[in-house]
Amino acid sequence: MELKIVVYSKSACPQCESAKMLLKTKSLAFEEIKIDGEAERMTFYEKCGPSVRQMPQIFINDQRVGGLAGLQAALVQLGR
Repeated sequence: MELKIVVYSKSACPQCESAKMLLKTKSLAFEEIKIDGEAERMTFYEKCGPSVRQMPQIFINDQRVGGLAGLQAALVQLGR
């Protein structure tokens, strides 16, 4: 099954880099969308939900799995 993975990230973010490296080591293709502007990031967080205040935010098949820990859990569930 092909996974559509989108990683919303910001520059100089260690968690973002770790998430992208994890995907690369598992040979999983992903699209990265950088959101470096503070106002733009706050608008994005509001769309994700009231508890979202950090990067990265990762979506698999249009469903938000959260940050690095959420990605790790989702990959385990998907057998990746």
